[in-house]
Amino acid sequence: MNTSPVTYAAAGVDTEAGDKAVELMKDAVRATHGPQVVGGVGGFAGLFDVSELTRYRRPLLATSTDGVGTKVAIAQAMDVHDTIGFDLVGMVVDDIVVVGARPLFMTDYIACGKVVPERIADVVRGIAAACQVAGTALVGGETAEHPGLLGPEEYDVAGAATGVVEADELLGPDRVRAGDVLLALGSSGLHSNGYSLVRRVIEVAGWSLDREVPEFGRTLGAELLEPTRVYAADCLELIAAGGVHAFSHITGGGLAANVARVLPAGLVADIDRAGWQLPPVFSVLQQLGQVPWHDLERTLNLGVGMVAIVDADRADALRARAEHLGLAAWTLGAVRDLDPARDTESPDLVAGTKGVHGGAVRLRNGYRV
Repeated sequence: MNTSPVTYAAAGVDTEAGDKAVELMKDAVRATHGPQVVGGVGGFAGLFDVSELTRYRRPLLATSTDGVGTKVAIAQAMDVHDTIGFDLVGMVVDDIVVVGARPLFMTDYIACGKVVPERIADVVRGIAAACQVAGTALVGGETAEHPGLLGPEEYDVAGAATGVVEADELLGPDRVRAGDVLLALGSSGLHSNGYSLVRRVIEVAGWSLDREVPEFGRTLGAELLEPTRVYAADCLELIAAGGVHAFSHITGGGLAANVARVLPAGLVADIDRAGWQLPPVFSVLQQLGQVPWHDLERTLNLGVGMVAIVDADRADALRARAEHLGLAAWTLGAVRDLDPARDTESPDLVAGTKGVHGGAVRLRNGYRV
């Protein structure tokens, strides 16, 4: 029989390391706080003053939660942890801005096998930096040590955010009409979806993360770890310019499936695959793994991170505004009425995804690689 005392530390949990991680990260977290944040860092709950909502006629709160997926495995393999926060924030706040909501505040959750203060602080610093880009306060979080469930070098991250939109300014399918134009906003790379496919491709090919890839101009690992573009603040600028009817955040499911989610029943968006040059990471992975194109386009963003569906009369001005904000932007397609006889028989028609039975997207031609 064991007569030695059993302590929390002996069980694998180091509370002092957790405290040190908080000390290392708190300045970065505070940098996201405006006057609306009450109480600072370290409380049981994050507090956010919403007095300004009294000026709204009918405020709707919007909320979203997400994680980073298996992209964290790339960060862990490379021992680079200060960029994964952009992937987390992008996945969360850019779902909120789709409905026209301004993200107000966010919280995060990190589960790890062992708290290494410097590593945890790097993750949170990345989250905080991305929150600043989005104009969102990071008001709280939690780091949980799970020895025996996760390995000492393993961790996972998740987050949730809340935003607000005036009810009569809500964006979405109700505003979309035949004749509207689709504007593509370019992605920064793979973003944070499809990494199970990506990791399998490079595993089968036997490529290492430190392999120099001429098409990328850097290592494979650096390309795969490229942070997600955070669009929220830019999308709000486009909304303020007028003429935006809906947004679609291109995440899991790919371009067509996500655009179809924000179209009303009876309408189709025509998208020409040859309308833009695929960034090298997508064509390299496709060729490396001989991935079928239909599988690739239903998994990865293929260079389009966000789509704005806009009034045709405002399309040129909004594209110019997006470019002024530093976004690659181009006309992706247009919305029209569904032709049941012609469209429903097309193998390239995508509809009824994510449980949404609204409009559809019809793809044509092949990609430019």
